[in-house]
Amino acid sequence: MQAGHFPTDNLRHGPYHPLGPMGVILAKSGEALEDLVKEAAVAIHSSSGLSGKVEEAAAKDDEKREEKRKDSGGAGALRRKPGLSPIPGASGGLVTTPWTVLHALARSLTLTRKGAARGLSEHWGGLKYGLDLSPDSAKARGHMVLSSDSQSMASAYYKRLRSDELGTGFGIVLAEHILRERYPGHMVSLIPADTALQAGWALSASDERHRKGRGSLPSRQQRLSCFFEVWKPGEPSRVFPVDFRGNHGTPARVHRQLADSSARVEAVHIGPWNRTPCMVFGTVLDTDRPITVYGLESPGSGRLLGPPSENLDRGVESRHEFPGINRPAPRGGPVENVPGFHIKPENGEWFQRVLAHTAVAGLAAFTGDGEAASGYLTEGQGKKYFSAYAHSATGSIRNVHGEEFFGLPFTGTDHVFRLGDKRLDAFSGVPEYLFDLVEGKKVEQYRREVHARMAEWSEKPVIWDERWGGPVSRHPDGSVLAIRPLHRST
Repeated sequence: MQAGHFPTDNLRHGPYHPLGPMGVILAKSGEALEDLVKEAAVAIHSSSGLSGKVEEAAAKDDEKREEKRKDSGGAGALRRKPGLSPIPGASGGLVTTPWTVLHALARSLTLTRKGAARGLSEHWGGLKYGLDLSPDSAKARGHMVLSSDSQSMASAYYKRLRSDELGTGFGIVLAEHILRERYPGHMVSLIPADTALQAGWALSASDERHRKGRGSLPSRQQRLSCFFEVWKPGEPSRVFPVDFRGNHGTPARVHRQLADSSARVEAVHIGPWNRTPCMVFGTVLDTDRPITVYGLESPGSGRLLGPPSENLDRGVESRHEFPGINRPAPRGGPVENVPGFHIKPENGEWFQRVLAHTAVAGLAAFTGDGEAASGYLTEGQGKKYFSAYAHSATGSIRNVHGEEFFGLPFTGTDHVFRLGDKRLDAFSGVPEYLFDLVEGKKVEQYRREVHARMAEWSEKPVIWDERWGGPVSRHPDGSVLAIRPLHRST
């Protein structure tokens, strides 16, 4: 990632073809899909000036909260991560493709239980943005922007949802890039924070553990987006709480959002007090300017999560941990319990298993196999929910819906989207040999296999596959997301 260096050799310089939202009739659906694999620069901003603006926004918000507390009661000022600072080397630009961003978003949605029906994999919700992004070189000099039709046709509700979810997609791509550069030779796994924490804590009033428990639970507004686990087989993991936000407004609004995120990342401590490294990202989807991601971090000085699990194949036991973080009192006073979640050193091995199993559960859900996903989850994490759903084709996918990419047979599931009189076929899956390991609960071997092929899978992560007939994105975790037009209309 080099500041100010935005390769544009692969961008289309001919007449601009707007990519409207799902539901717009595409005259040339195949040509429109070509834009999904074309590289464009996403502007990145991380500076001491940004840190100062976020601190100012946090101070104003806390002042309002204190006034409200005095007038009518309430929680008052939030506890925030202190000392958020610029991310070294992050400012400038990151070259990526729209399909890479949507693959990242799809992976993040697999375990969120946001789907309207259990018969449909959660992550298909991300494909509704498949035609909202454009590498528009003529309009933005090689930067990624929102497509023209998506700007004019989106409702206010759709824009709010889009900014939230696309902000997550762009943030994931940037966070993974930063962590891979920082820790070469390591895998980077994305784990939804709520799903991971539900293995040990009650997060809702409906959870039986909530009725039996005590402690200080953060509000829903203070809930973290995800964890990133940076790992090598047989070694302790580094874990980063990360939060993502997005808006269609201005940088001033993202300053307020990052101030909110500073409270979210502070609500999880791993190891000693206030020594947990974390990152916060906010994406501005401005209709008049290139898409820009703003980011800050707290480097932290916490130790590795560990010791490493001797056998990640061992199942994860559900726990009933009391929420709250013990804040050291100044000058020898009493220890105060503040809202949050604390992964203590003695729970490090257990939490490493939680992260590994939750990540593999997400991969299984990505293939459309809820039953395989449920085998890695505790009751609190949604074991019953995922065991109750399966894509309609799951029982036969290995024969009927199997596909081949990069010279390997894949197991997965597909979904058809209709665009007027056009239809698009999307496929998500993993190589058959990896699926066999996932289905067989061989977590250790799965991690060794993907780590061994990490460099190979990181090369050319997005291609136009002529045999398949459309864009194909692959990720080092083994997942593939592909889409193509179906030429038969009904």
